[in-house]
Amino acid sequence: MTEKDKIVNKAEALFMRFGLKSVSMDDIAREIGISKKTLYQSVDNKEDLIKEIVVKRIETEIEIVDSVNEKAQNAMEEILGFSRQITKELRGISPGVIYELQKYYHEIFKIIESFHNEFIYKTILDNLQRGIEEGIYRKNIKAEIVAKLYVANNILIVDEGAFSLREYHPDELFQEHIRYHIYGVASPKGIKLLDKLSMTNEK
Repeated sequence: MTEKDKIVNKAEALFMRFGLKSVSMDDIAREIGISKKTLYQSVDNKEDLIKEIVVKRIETEIEIVDSVNEKAQNAMEEILGFSRQITKELRGISPGVIYELQKYYHEIFKIIESFHNEFIYKTILDNLQRGIEEGIYRKNIKAEIVAKLYVANNILIVDEGAFSLREYHPDELFQEHIRYHIYGVASPKGIKLLDKLSMTNEK
C-alpha cells in the first residue's frame, strides 16, 4: 500500500465517522502520524482528498455490481444482492456526509450524480430487462422509464430538503426505496421468488 493509499483510507474513515467539515487536514496528518508537509506531497488540498475518496468508493461499487452480476442466478437475486451491499455501505457513512457533499462540494457531487445517471441507470435497466425475460418482472414495464425513476429516487433520498437527516438515516431510506421498486416491478412469479429468497436470507 502506497503512502497515498494510507492517507486516502485513513481520511475516508475519519470523514465517514465525523463528517467532512469536522475533520481538518491537521486531524488527518495527526491521525496518520505524518507532518502536514508530507500530507500535502500526496494530495493538493482537502477537496482533492475528498474527490479521491469519492472516486475510490465509486470504483468499489462498480466491483460490487460486477461481483453480484457474476453470482446471481436471476434478476431478483441480482437486485437483492445490490441492495444488501449498498445498505451495508450506507450504514458506515455518517448521514451528514452526503448532505455536506451536496452543499459544499458541488463539483464532486456532480461526479456522484453522473455515476448514478450513467452506470446505475444502465445496471438497473439491464436488471429490468433480464427480469422481464425471466418472467420475474411484469411484461408491461417501460424499462427505460422505471430505470430513470430508480435513479431519480436514489438522488431524492439523500436530499435534505425531502428527508431530514434528524429523522431518517440513508440506509433506512434506501431499504424502503428498494422495497418500493421491487414490489412495483415484480410479477406474481417474482413475488413468490422474493418471499422465498427473503426467507432463505433470514435463516
